[in-house]
Amino acid sequence: MRLKSSASRVSTVLGLLFCAAPVFAADLLQVYRAALANDQQYVAARAAADALREKAPQGLSTLLPTIGATANTTWNDNKYSTDSTDTRYNVNKQYNTNAYNVQLTQPLFRWQNYVQYGQGQLQVVQADANLAQALQDLIVRVAGAYFDVLYAQENLKAVLANKQSIAQQLEQAKKNFEVGTATITDSQEAQARYDLAIAQEIAGLNDLEVKRYTLRVIVGKDSGELNRLKPQAELKPPQPASMDQWVDAAQKDSFSVQAQQAAAEVAAKEVERQRAGHYPTLDAVANYGKNNTALSVIGSDSLETNARNVGLQLNIPIFQGGYVNSKTREAVANRVAADAALETAKRTAALNTQQSFLGVVNGLAQVRALDAALISSTSALESNKLGYEVGVRINIDVLNAEQQVYVTKSSLAKARFDTLLAQLKLKAAVGSLGEADLEQINPLFEAP
Repeated sequence: MRLKSSASRVSTVLGLLFCAAPVFAADLLQVYRAALANDQQYVAARAAADALREKAPQGLSTLLPTIGATANTTWNDNKYSTDSTDTRYNVNKQYNTNAYNVQLTQPLFRWQNYVQYGQGQLQVVQADANLAQALQDLIVRVAGAYFDVLYAQENLKAVLANKQSIAQQLEQAKKNFEVGTATITDSQEAQARYDLAIAQEIAGLNDLEVKRYTLRVIVGKDSGELNRLKPQAELKPPQPASMDQWVDAAQKDSFSVQAQQAAAEVAAKEVERQRAGHYPTLDAVANYGKNNTALSVIGSDSLETNARNVGLQLNIPIFQGGYVNSKTREAVANRVAADAALETAKRTAALNTQQSFLGVVNGLAQVRALDAALISSTSALESNKLGYEVGVRINIDVLNAEQQVYVTKSSLAKARFDTLLAQLKLKAAVGSLGEADLEQINPLFEAP
């Protein structure tokens, strides 16, 4: 009864996996577009890029005039006492003093401001490169999570199919033992493999749930059923076929390299900006002010003053306690660090490109080899089953052949998905990955 109930459950799960045909299944492009709106890592990257772009108007503002105004009003309640030869006078004076002043300052020469303006332009370039890199990372993450779900499904299919085959072999071994044509060892070996298959099924179900949740974290919702990779989907080799060409392109066009290049240039300009702390500054200054106050402490007359002036203001720094020198040394050290980070970015881009290129090339070769291995292992399984029936093969031979078919199917599915992901990573390494690339590989998938 145990074996029959287990076999029934296997058939039910297999039926759901192989035969169920949902009305709608999400394709890779749809999942990506959903993630584009909901992935919080990309939302954060977009906000960070917007913040960094504000460095440009901030730098420009240092070259434009500034206008400030001040105003004050004061209530005065004063008591005055005077002595003369015959008389003493005490006078109370109460009045308001009002004043306001407007000042316009236009920088004429502030070298650090010009340098800061240039830094702002470079930081916009850096922001754009960072955001483009974040978009490529999103594509790779979505595709990777999508492929992981599909591989987990394919692996579970293979596990369940293997389990069903082992169940049939176990049933046959028990019958053969009952009629005396097989030993108890055959049943025990089949039972051990069947128990292992149950453990693999549990692990496969758990892995599928984890992979689905990982995709849901990126997309922001459950994507439901996913389109599956076609059995005969053709995977193409990289073009151009030279790895050196891809590496050269990555060291120049990779968005991570572009972002770090802009950061290195900003660091170099920071040295110049800090050194400008030793330079004089020249501003044009215009003032307009009005002041109304009492004219006499005894009488009630008042005085109103209107002042207008325009001039140049020169400021020459002489000694600032070594602050400028220290800030310059700090900027020089940061420039060295930025240059080192740029070189690291180039080397990392080259390494990632080489790994992805080899992943595609070797992945294609592995897929071809596993395709052939699956045909061979399936034929071997059929031969071992036939040999067992006629008595020239033992039960363990059949079980081993079934295990080999399961391992080959699982390895083939993984190789196909790994190769597809390596293709996307290769394009990301050279800064050319975009939605159009997903549109190109989307037809490789079909509804389950």
